[in-house]
Amino acid sequence: MRRSVLLVPVADGGLWSVRSGGVRWICGFTDEAALARFALRHGPGDRPLDYAALLGARIVDEIVPALGEPAGLAVDIATEDGSMFFPPVVGIVPDAVAVDAGRTREEGGGHGR
Repeated sequence: MRRSVLLVPVADGGLWSVRSGGVRWICGFTDEAALARFALRHGPGDRPLDYAALLGARIVDEIVPALGEPAGLAVDIATEDGSMFFPPVVGIVPDAVAVDAGRTREEGGGHGR
């Protein structure tokens, strides 16, 4: 995901996102076909859907921390059996904005449990 270029719809001067489960999810797409499936359901009707092409690393390392709230990356949400979610946890987003950064292994925040 970090090295992949993702197509992220732009709306109202910002990146298109949705809130679910207390997390703001930035929605990215792996190719124009995946973006088109999304646009059919959520696009601006008969107008073209504007989008930005961004590296996954830029989204999780720069954009997510700048949002000031728990945020993650949702990829290909309109693709049946192909959606991927990268939540705001250690190892995905910078530790400073990871929701589990303060948890210890005993509390369930470590790997290998």
